[in-house]
Amino acid sequence: MSTRDETLIYLTGFMGSGKSTIAPILANTLGYECADLDREIEAATGRKVTELFTEAGESAFRALELDILRRLSGRTACVVSLGGGTIVREENLRTVRSSGVLIYLQVGEDQLYERLKNKNHRPMLWGDDGVILADDELRARIRALFTEREPYYLQADLVIPVGSNRVGITVDQIVTALRRRRTSPSKGPA
Repeated sequence: MSTRDETLIYLTGFMGSGKSTIAPILANTLGYECADLDREIEAATGRKVTELFTEAGESAFRALELDILRRLSGRTACVVSLGGGTIVREENLRTVRSSGVLIYLQVGEDQLYERLKNKNHRPMLWGDDGVILADDELRARIRALFTEREPYYLQADLVIPVGSNRVGITVDQIVTALRRRRTSPSKGPA
């Protein structure tokens, strides 16, 4: 018997796809709580995600991420913004898919580059020496990470193309897709 709760909603997508912006607005629209996985990790450790990546490394960060994710998976009536690499780990993906509805905020590579080119607080976009990547290197890093991660994102229950939509339009699309999903006899990926 599944413990999956249709009122626990996870937002996934590449960094810069709008998860942290959309989550609180979607939660407010639905009358739900909101949680941001990265902020929950920071609150639990007293350290910034960038510090955890730099000082402890990605694998230590991912272990913390799974622990916090398991805690969040017990919530109901909540929208959770996941980190861009969260569901790449199979155990995280299983936790999410078994406990709630996973929504992929889909943005193309070119638009991701435009959204991320001036962001210097994202450790996955740094070079090995901790320096922000130059334009061509940044495009290549985004492309490589996106290619690696998108097959996981596409396992979501709902795929919402974000493109250049305003946040309100995206939230409306999500609410409509959730309503359709709740009234549909088949609840497979849409």
